[in-house]
Amino acid sequence: MHEVSIAQEIIEIVKDYLPKNNHVSVKSVRVEIGEFSNILPDALSFGFKVLTNITDMKDTELIISKVPLTVKCRDCENISILDEPFFFCHSCESANVEILTGTELKVIEIELND
Repeated sequence: MHEVSIAQEIIEIVKDYLPKNNHVSVKSVRVEIGEFSNILPDALSFGFKVLTNITDMKDTELIISKVPLTVKCRDCENISILDEPFFFCHSCESANVEILTGTELKVIEIELND
């Protein structure tokens, strides 16, 4: 379950962005996960919860937004959102496509408590 190591990396990213020598608490962390990133959101949430329970981020909420898998056809330039991992253009059915979104994992926002 690689989601636990990903959760650990998210925690480290958050800690890197917190002000030094200032006791602030983190309310929430918002992440974007691509549909084709091979990350299970429920497993990531579980791993994040387990890991933050043993740190000063105990009550931090992990908010996950999913990013659809989109491709751009190199032949007709159409952009398609794919529901299944069959890489072809919905317009001309060409397999000559490039992935635009859907593979990312990004920390988008860190919200601090007042």
